[in-house]
Amino acid sequence: MESSTTTAPHSRETSIWQRWLHHPESLWLHRVLFQIHMMVGIVVGLYVLVMSVSGSIIVYRDLLESSGDPNSNLFRAVEWLVDLHGNLLAGNTGRRLNGVGAACLTLLCLTGIVIWWPGIRHWRRSLTVNSRSSFARITWDLHNVLGFWCLLILLVWGLSALSFSFPEMFNSLFDVLEPGSAGKPRFGDKALSLLSNLHFGRFDWFTQALWAALGLVPAVLAFTGVFMCCHRIFRRGGAPFPK
Repeated sequence: MESSTTTAPHSRETSIWQRWLHHPESLWLHRVLFQIHMMVGIVVGLYVLVMSVSGSIIVYRDLLESSGDPNSNLFRAVEWLVDLHGNLLAGNTGRRLNGVGAACLTLLCLTGIVIWWPGIRHWRRSLTVNSRSSFARITWDLHNVLGFWCLLILLVWGLSALSFSFPEMFNSLFDVLEPGSAGKPRFGDKALSLLSNLHFGRFDWFTQALWAALGLVPAVLAFTGVFMCCHRIFRRGGAPFPK
C-alpha cells in the first residue's frame, strides 16, 4: 500500500514532463501563455514597430547631428525621433507609457521563450527557416527563429527601457538590496549603467552598425506576429501550423 501511494505522484510528474518534452502544446500552461503572448503582441504591435524603427535610426544620433546647426531640418528631425522614442512626444506621461510598453516587450520575451519549445523531435526545425516553404510558413519560422536567437538583446532593451521610465522604482529596489551604501558605487548602479550602454550600443562603429540592424528585429517580429495571428484566425480557423 505504501509503495503504491508513493509512486502515483511520481508517475504523474513523469507524465507531465514527458508531455512537455514531446507535446508541449497539450499542456494548459502552454496554451495560456500562448494566448497571453498573442494578445499582448496584437495590442503593442504598432508600438513595437515604431520603437524599433526609431531606435535603429537614433543609434546614429551623434553622427546625424554632427552638422552642429540646431536649426537644420536634419537636426530637428533627429531630435523629434529621439523625443518619440523616449517620450512618445508626450513628456513625462509618454515616458510612463513607454515603461508600460517596455514591460509588455519583456513579457513577450518571457512568454515567447516558453512557447517557442516545439517538442524534442522538432526543436532543430525551430532554429532555421525553410525558404522553400509557403510564405505563411516562412513567416512562422522567421518569427520563431528571430525570437529565439535575439532573445537576450530583446530582454536587454525591455529591461533598460523600464529603468529609463521608472528610475525611482529601480533605485528603491537597490536601496533595499544594498542598504548603507550611500556615497559608494552600488552594484545596481553599475548594472543600470551597463544596461543603458547596451540599450544604445554606442561602443564603437561595429556595435553601432550591429545595433542598427538588430534594432529592426522587433519590427519584423511585430509584423510576422500580427500576420500569423490573422492567418491563423481567418485562414486556418484557429488551427496551428503543423510541425
